[in-house]
Amino acid sequence: MRCYDLGMDDIDPKAILPAMRLDKASPVPMYFQIAEGIREAIESGTIHSGQRLENEYRLSELLGVSRPTVRQAVQQLVQQGLLQRQRGVGTIVASRKIPRPVALTSLYDDLSASGRKPQTKVLSVEVAIPDPDVAKELGIGDDEQTCYIERLRFADGEPLAWMTNYLPISVIGNSITQADLEMNGLYEVLRQRGIKFALAEQVIGARKATAREASLLGVQRGATLITMVRVAYDGLGRAIEFGRHAYIADKYSVKMSLVAEG
Repeated sequence: MRCYDLGMDDIDPKAILPAMRLDKASPVPMYFQIAEGIREAIESGTIHSGQRLENEYRLSELLGVSRPTVRQAVQQLVQQGLLQRQRGVGTIVASRKIPRPVALTSLYDDLSASGRKPQTKVLSVEVAIPDPDVAKELGIGDDEQTCYIERLRFADGEPLAWMTNYLPISVIGNSITQADLEMNGLYEVLRQRGIKFALAEQVIGARKATAREASLLGVQRGATLITMVRVAYDGLGRAIEFGRHAYIADKYSVKMSLVAEG
């Protein structure tokens, strides 16, 4: 028995056939029409991430086209990141990525703005003395207290990011609660307390997930994570937040605009 016969959620062909509306008399290539039909079914939520597509032979029978035509349509969607081929599994609908602009916003704000439903699981809110490197980034003494926050962020019920933040108590006080963070993003919580962000320094990277991160995010140990380290400042130049975040790579992307010099 092949491993993909063990209960994976298959796509019901009837779910995608109505979206096809194939017109063999059209000058638009058949493979493109098929690809657009599958894309429409994905974007409308008719089929969702993790579901497996029928094999090419079965799809060609259902659609009344050749297997090479179906193969070309599927390959186009693979190249666009909407489908993934997995050895021993088949072709599945890829996870929907969160395109995040490079701007001084919180992940909670970005998810809400993109129509996704953000949810937060707070793992820790406590007073802590940070490591010397964190204290240096925040511009505070090695023995000064911070509010340490650890959270998991979900998008539409699926885990997306593991986040830790340090905030100087001398600047923000010690009134942030677990209930605050479950209802709103951290930046909104701070805005409600009169904190206004002005700028931030941020570094984007990538690495493999640790055992703990993998367990928290529901991925395999060693899975690729996109990382972000950020120090945010207010208009007076005070460091408000030092954050370390890790995002599941196949669910997250960074979007930026580049301007040519001259």
